Amino acid sequence: MIAYVSGTIEDIAPDNVVVDVGGIGYNIKISADTASRLPGVGEEVKLYTYYSVREDAQWLYGFLSRNALELFKKCITVNGIGPKGVLALLSVMDADSLRFAIVSGDVKAISKAPGIGARTAERLILDLKDKLQIDDAMIGREIAAAAAGQSTAQGLSPQKQEAVEALVSLGYGRPESVRAVNAISDIEAMDSGAVLKAALKNLF
Repeated sequence: MIAYVSGTIEDIAPDNVVVDVGGIGYNIKISADTASRLPGVGEEVKLYTYYSVREDAQWLYGFLSRNALELFKKCITVNGIGPKGVLALLSVMDADSLRFAIVSGDVKAISKAPGIGARTAERLILDLKDKLQIDDAMIGREIAAAAAGQSTAQGLSPQKQEAVEALVSLGYGRPESVRAVNAISDIEAMDSGAVLKAALKNLF
């Protein structure tokens, strides 16, 4: 019904933002991650929105990208995970990291969100794993970000260092990331995306 809201930020809270559009203030539910990325009060913002209507309430949920909105819409189709649960997930990880966690079956990472237990995380993975794909560009962005980092894994080839840094950027510990990368066979014949995927499998 409301595809997006574009206007001036009037107020920001960890889970809510008020956006003035032509003299009307829209109260929009957001994740903590979105709140941290917003410009300041008085600045312009554009949020892609999902309009939720229930018997007892009507809410707008806002996202800074279409990618995050689409992921939110997929997640709320999973039984037992409502809009509040998805916002909790997107408060502890961004949309790309959540997508990675679902595709790689990372129950541990998903369970870090408040109110999301292991069973709920497993249900989310089971229902959405085959409906989501790891975007090659997204993998490339993680690898590039890792390559630009200052810290490296000592004693590893540049290719392995890139994979380790990418795993660390996704929230994994450095020792377990090094072990996962070192366990990959024939790594020299693989590109960066394939190495990252293989390392993620070795973590489970």
